[in-house]
Amino acid sequence: MATSTTRTGGASRADLIADAALALLAERGMRGLTHRAVDERAGLPQGSTSNYARTRQALLEATVRRLAEREAQVLAPSELPMPTAGGGPEGEPDAGTGPPHDVTALVGSLALALHRYLTRHPHLLICRYELALEATRRPELRKFFDATGGQFREPLVALMGAAGSAEPERHGLSLVAWCEGLMFSCAAGSYHRSVPTEEELRTGFAELLRGMLAPPGE
Repeated sequence: MATSTTRTGGASRADLIADAALALLAERGMRGLTHRAVDERAGLPQGSTSNYARTRQALLEATVRRLAEREAQVLAPSELPMPTAGGGPEGEPDAGTGPPHDVTALVGSLALALHRYLTRHPHLLICRYELALEATRRPELRKFFDATGGQFREPLVALMGAAGSAEPERHGLSLVAWCEGLMFSCAAGSYHRSVPTEEELRTGFAELLRGMLAPPGE
């Protein structure tokens, strides 16, 4: 696959092509994603997309890669605090039923990122589902899709371990599954007209993390 870095209007031609592909996916679905359509959407001469991504597989991989970059910008993982096991700043848990101070900060950051995604970039979720479904039919894309998605799962597992989880892998999966289910419901499911508020998301994350991080027997 070619890797053109020609600049077009401040963005690389590669990004311009991949962004056009994402826009087409959100508007027309997988059938609407063709090399010719991408050229037209990006305002490029015919053949530009084929020169960059000669096969459909190459075009799909470029689109998955760009989707991951766009999602990383939206979710801003660098804003998420890394909790320290043992509770708040002095290592003591909060009084009451809420999560520790540092986990409270994590809850707030997760809620902020997810709310920003759901309210400002729902089209990226539609693209994700289009590509995920296509990956079920293309083993070569499945492998690439899963490897790209690992950059989001692995930090969450690390966060769970730092927050004091006794089973960070399992709890990381639970956290991802909860977020994925909520995102699908709000982007394409029965809750697409009633996206939770940031406060409601904080409550949900706090309940979820409290259940996973509570000492055994509590």
